[in-house]
Amino acid sequence: MTELTERTSSTEPRPRHRTAASGLVLAIVLTCQLMLMLDATVMNVALPRIQSDLGFSATGLSWVMTSYSLVFGGLLLLGGRAGDLFGRRRMFVLGTAVFTLASLAGGLSTSAGFLIAARVAQGVGAAMAGPSTIALITTTFTEAKARVRALSLFSAVASGGFAIGLIVGGLLTEWISWRAALFINVPFGLAIAVLAPRFVPAPPPRSAHLDVPGAVLGTLGVASLVLAFTQAASDGWGAPLTLAALAAGVVLLIAFVLLERRVAHPLVPLWLFAERNRAAAYASFFLGPMAMMSMFFFLTQFLQDVRHFAALATGFAFLPMAASIFTLSRLMPRLLARFGPKPLAVTGTVLMVSGVAWLSMLTPDSGYVAALLGPLLLMGVGGGLAFSPLNVIIMSTVPAEDAGAAGGVLQTMQQVGSTLGLGILVTVFGAATRSAAASGATGTPLLVDGMTAAFLAASGLAALTVGVALTFRRGKAATV
Repeated sequence: MTELTERTSSTEPRPRHRTAASGLVLAIVLTCQLMLMLDATVMNVALPRIQSDLGFSATGLSWVMTSYSLVFGGLLLLGGRAGDLFGRRRMFVLGTAVFTLASLAGGLSTSAGFLIAARVAQGVGAAMAGPSTIALITTTFTEAKARVRALSLFSAVASGGFAIGLIVGGLLTEWISWRAALFINVPFGLAIAVLAPRFVPAPPPRSAHLDVPGAVLGTLGVASLVLAFTQAASDGWGAPLTLAALAAGVVLLIAFVLLERRVAHPLVPLWLFAERNRAAAYASFFLGPMAMMSMFFFLTQFLQDVRHFAALATGFAFLPMAASIFTLSRLMPRLLARFGPKPLAVTGTVLMVSGVAWLSMLTPDSGYVAALLGPLLLMGVGGGLAFSPLNVIIMSTVPAEDAGAAGGVLQTMQQVGSTLGLGILVTVFGAATRSAAASGATGTPLLVDGMTAAFLAASGLAALTVGVALTFRRGKAATV
């Protein structure tokens, strides 16, 4: 990373001035990214009211969350390559428009099926726009310092957006309606779609072909694995559908990897994983969200169903975590230049593991200040240290023409990791509650037993990120 960024900063012309237009470009792109990240969690605190209004079953309610993240993550690779080939700004604007219309439709939903369909359409739009957000930052901010600062802000939005989504969702659900959590996307989406063609520069597209077979195999493979874990949570690992979905997912993903090795223009250029720091960054973006999303999902339920927090209070409970992540993002350019990625990643992942493990000790009587504030701060600081440098590591070491593919892989790791991790931990939750019920537990203690088991499993997943962090090369980044 150091050699490439030094070479980049010496060979690429520095901008003559930091124009207001550059700041506006960053504002447009980050607003879009924040909007996409918010919708992964903004519905969490509204789930009880959505279930009541639209008649969702207890098992079907999770698809309000999963349908968006699954489609978003499954199509990101195709969206990233499409941006490289057809124009990143074009895909950015088109994806934002699709996402905005789907948000409007979701807010007008009159049935459970209609809302799920709208969430799927949101995922399609997000997958079209998402990879181009980070690629447009990389190609717009060519000067090394400006690029690192922009990517650090992008990291803060990508990591902190999940927590902010809970806060926004709580505000809107409590003050207006759960539908407002979808309607709020409309004015921002329209503003982005209008301003982007005027102010965001359009890198030239490349002449190549889309890897549609690869997109089909990759998306179906991930969807099959998520279905397997979801079914295991309710029916057990011996159920025919669980076993069939698991086998299909493994076979499809193996076929996907084999195909990507042979096609001329793969969705996932395998050379992206050849450089050690970049491969470790991708692995961290996969493993970290596996643990983080369980925290959002189960802790939201703990606050509302066990501690009886209102939607607004539940959202604000995550404010310390969001504030920690954004504070670290502002310091990241200096920290990365001084220490390099390895010490930051190791320290951050250890703090994150400590925070999740702390949550595994919750009881039905646990209070916010005594039992939740500490873990949330640890995960906020840990997540800020561990994940903020990763965008810089990845995007500073790829050619500009492959920025869309690299960004698509990055966000795919994040989305698929969070979706698959939630499937795994819901399975753990289901097994733990069945075991506790067999021992005579009922009501709130039964629910908390399942949650603490899920948090303990999540701490094991988070511990894997510590091992990955140890593989980063030593050395300071020469980007700032």
